[in-house]
Amino acid sequence: MNTLPLMVIGGATALAVLLALTLFRQAAIRGAILRLDHWLTGVATALASLALALAVGAGLWQVISRFATETPAIWSEALVRTALIWMALFGLAAAIRAGALVSIDVLHRYSRGPFQRALEAASLAGILSLMGVLFWFGWLMAERVKFQEMAGLEVSMSWGYAAIPLGALFCIVGAIAHFLDRRSEELEAAV
Repeated sequence: MNTLPLMVIGGATALAVLLALTLFRQAAIRGAILRLDHWLTGVATALASLALALAVGAGLWQVISRFATETPAIWSEALVRTALIWMALFGLAAAIRAGALVSIDVLHRYSRGPFQRALEAASLAGILSLMGVLFWFGWLMAERVKFQEMAGLEVSMSWGYAAIPLGALFCIVGAIAHFLDRRSEELEAAV
């Protein structure tokens, strides 16, 4: 088994968490990361919304063409599937930034000081590790299928798989920004 990707991802995760704990605390760097995140989160949210609208429109057309005209569209099912993949991965980036993922709420709520910061750093490391794996292997998969076509759409299969590494990049920036500027709206609303 090739362990190089996992070693690179582990090293990059450790470096990113250390930078987030130290260097990113400087106001200029922190501000630049938060500005980049603000822009990227807006783009991710817009792309997720667009992908959802596209999936709904294609799904509606599939139903209409199948039952009203009795000639189902051959492209709509593949488009719905691809749009939902893009929507999920870009929506994940927005959810990570908002702190809306299932997290360690009880421990975070009742912890203070260094333990709470260590818990946040561990959460950041977990998200960065997972997104690193998604980026690395998503990129390899998109490269591997670039000569295959999606049935019905007649476009490269890479367009569907490209959502994985792109969404992971957006998630990485969102996770670091959430660590630097924690938003926990779901904790305040929790009972």
